[in-house]
Amino acid sequence: MNVQIDMLLAVAAGGGIGAGFRYLFSGAVYSWTGEDFPYGTLVVNVVGSLILGFLVQIAETKAGPGPLLKVFLTVGLCGGFTTFSTFSVETWRLMADGSYISAGLNAAGSVVLCLIGVYAGILLARLV
Repeated sequence: MNVQIDMLLAVAAGGGIGAGFRYLFSGAVYSWTGEDFPYGTLVVNVVGSLILGFLVQIAETKAGPGPLLKVFLTVGLCGGFTTFSTFSVETWRLMADGSYISAGLNAAGSVVLCLIGVYAGILLARLV
């Protein structure tokens, strides 16, 4: 694997900043809405998906940012803010390509399998 150190550092820096933003942003939402429903996570996922969709479209259709800034903003910042945004863009691309069955399988599979993963992790943690 040929890893460019500048790209890795850009992802790491963006990821740290994105995670910090997620903490602050979701906390602000929870202080406004309360914690009876995961509104903070929901809002972060929607905002992150909106931002990533915007950035991907700009990068693909206009004179977008260079490779280093693009990876900082998309993989780093948006990825640290919410990986749900990446899932959303990938599912959207499948739909845009007319692969509706694959998009549906990706969406349903991600939700179901991740919930199973959480449950399996809980069971595993109970064993230790």
